[in-house]
Amino acid sequence: MADEVKLYGAGGSPFVCRVKIALKMKEIKYENFEEDMSNKSADLLKYNPVHKKVPVLVHNGSPIAESLVIVEYIDDVWKGVPILPQNPYEKARARFWAKFVDDKCMPAAFKVFGSNGDEQVIVEACEQLQMLENELKVKGTKFFGGDNINLVDIAADFIAYWLGIIEEATEIKFFTKDKFPKLTEWADEFVKCEVVKETLPPRGNMVAFFKKRFGKA
Repeated sequence: MADEVKLYGAGGSPFVCRVKIALKMKEIKYENFEEDMSNKSADLLKYNPVHKKVPVLVHNGSPIAESLVIVEYIDDVWKGVPILPQNPYEKARARFWAKFVDDKCMPAAFKVFGSNGDEQVIVEACEQLQMLENELKVKGTKFFGGDNINLVDIAADFIAYWLGIIEEATEIKFFTKDKFPKLTEWADEFVKCEVVKETLPPRGNMVAFFKKRFGKA
């Protein structure tokens, strides 16, 4: 019997996009359910009663929530292109940096836009991004995963795509080639990957959304 895979998400979410990239890497067919986050479906509330957020993956009736947890689950269940390294130490490092993106980089970036570009807040955000810049320099590879994308690259989809969009929408720019040559080069390469390019939401729609969100429309 074929696997029944459903994804509850919202098209503009970098967290949902992570899961879609992982599913595409593994060539998994799935049914997509687009959620209106201002009017959440009964299914979403049933499948994710704790956080009541997207994404939620439902595999043969069993729900899994939280994007990075889902991506690891996909890698565990389906063979094919690996998303996490096989080496236990490298796997632990990938998990560390993926968590770093969620815990440090994304909140710091949103704080910049929320503060209307406060200089000290920008300095703090750049300190977090510098950590990723340094990691890429040390690795000396095209992606965090080496020649191919892995968990860290997928986790950092917000930095590669959404960050520039919000900068354009708010006219607050701090993620530049001068400051972050390796990270901006990585971002360009990441969004050009076939599995990523086919998954990202249209840029124009996202710019309009964030202009409205930050009162710039």
